Amino acid sequence: MTILKIDHQPTQNELKLLTQEYSEYIKLSADINQKILYGGSRLHYECEQKLISEQNSKNEDVWSGGINLITKKIEYTAVANIKPSQNNSGLEILDPQNRQKFKDIVKTYFPDYE
Repeated sequence: MTILKIDHQPTQNELKLLTQEYSEYIKLSADINQKILYGGSRLHYECEQKLISEQNSKNEDVWSGGINLITKKIEYTAVANIKPSQNNSGLEILDPQNRQKFKDIVKTYFPDYE
């Protein structure tokens, strides 16, 4: 498994690394305040931990989802998103502002995804 910091549109070689765990899906976690994105993990938690340890991200700023390479859809669901203290009791990013920030960061590096 390779977890990459995504700070540019991934090359074909980087896409191969990001899809080692799942051939048709890339799990992503973003610090929505610092606008930093990591991807390629087996579990969202692993990307989240990279953000916290390497970028000094705060848990409350980290939201997760992914991209489906077949449907070209951005997804907003992850166990890591369960944050009752932030009124997010489900797997999906519920707050419209947080969801939009996550989407904007993902679209920066994966512009063909909705």
